[in-house]
Formats: sequence, structure tokens, C-alpha cells
Amino acid sequence: MARKESAADAANPGRLKQIALTYKMTRRADSKIGLVLAGVGIGTLGVFLAFGFWIGHPVYLGILGLLIALLATAITFGRRAERAAFGQMEGQPGAAAAVLDNIGRGWSTTPAIAMNRSQDVVHRAVGKAGIVLVAEGNPNRLKSLLAAEKKKMARIVADVPVHDLIVGTGEGQVPLKKVRTTMLKYPRVLSGPQVTATNDRLRAMGDLMSNMPLPKGPMPKGMRMPKGGPKMR
Repeated sequence: MARKESAADAANPGRLKQIALTYKMTRRADSKIGLVLAGVGIGTLGVFLAFGFWIGHPVYLGILGLLIALLATAITFGRRAERAAFGQMEGQPGAAAAVLDNIGRGWSTTPAIAMNRSQDVVHRAVGKAGIVLVAEGNPNRLKSLLAAEKKKMARIVADVPVHDLIVGTGEGQVPLKKVRTTMLKYPRVLSGPQVTATNDRLRAMGDLMSNMPLPKGPMPKGMRMPKGGPKMR
């Protein structure tokens, strides 16, 4: 019992530090975050207190209002922090890979299965919706990368539906912050064993970047492919 309590006490400073770092990061991109959170918290509590005085139970409604205010503040903070994070990643090579890495259970993702020297990249995700190719870079150059990848997969997993989307803000593209929700809206057509079998076949096929030590998340700007590496498309 004492060990569990000591572990919880040790974890609390870590959580508080993480919240503080997230707040600092968010504030750099959203200078009004402090005022917004204060407004949400105080406003919510004020509404409950006013209603409590009106019905003659200010203490009960005040306690309930405090809890609701904390919850509303936390939800608002989470949404604005997420928006700030996407804003900072927007336009960076490899940003879509970072989103796919956190898409959730049921999906198996493989970053950078295809790439050219201009850093146009195609990532792959496999789930119950089938295969999703997520591309980022120049839309015109990505068309050939996507077509080549689909042609290669057609020989291995012809019976599995393949979706593709290009990350961006242009016409027909999907903004980075909507990549996850877009993928989750695809109809589920595969069972768990079918997803596993599809993954196994794709891994056996091999990937362009399977032997390259690529970092997770957005790739540094100006990064070049090493000489002697896999042949680029």
C-alpha cells in the first residue's frame, strides 16, 4: 500500500510538469490562452453560483459549479493545446507521421513507405477500414508516388480497400488536424484477423524506408537522403 502511494506521489510532479510544459507551448502559439481559461472557469462557476442563490442553495450549487468549471477549463485547455500543436506542425515534413503515430488502437502505421528527393512522403496505416495512404508534399508529385504504391500493393493485397488522402489546405486536401477524424470515418470492412493478415503481407513486401534510421515525428527541414541508400522514386 505504501509503495502504491509513493509511486502516485512521484507521478504527480511529473503530471504537473507536463501540464506546465503544455501550457507554455500553447501560450507561444495562443497568447490569449490564459484569459480564455480564466473566462471559462470563472464564467461557469458564476452561472452556478447565481442559480444557487436564486433557488436558495448557493453552497451546493457552488461546489457543483466548481467541479463543472474545472472540467470545462480542462476540456477547453485540451482543445486549444491540440490546435496549437497542429498549428506548429502544419507544413513540416513528417507532420502527418506524428498524427498517425497517435491515431489510437486498431491501427498499424508505417511512416515513409515512399519518398522522393523533394521530401514528398507517403505513409501507410492499416486498420479495419482497410489501407490508408497518407501523403504530404507537393500534390502534383504525390500523384505518381501514390499511383506507384497502389500498383505495388495491388499485387499483394488486391482484396483490401485502399484509401488515399493528401495532407494540406488546398482544394481536395485534408488539413493536418482533420486527418485522424477523416480516417475514423471510413467504413469498417475488415475483421481483426484480416487486418493482421494484411499487415503481415505488407511487411513481407518491404518498404522503401524500412532500413533507414528515420526519427519519429516531423522530420528536420533540409534533411537529405543519405548516399547509397534505397533508390528513390
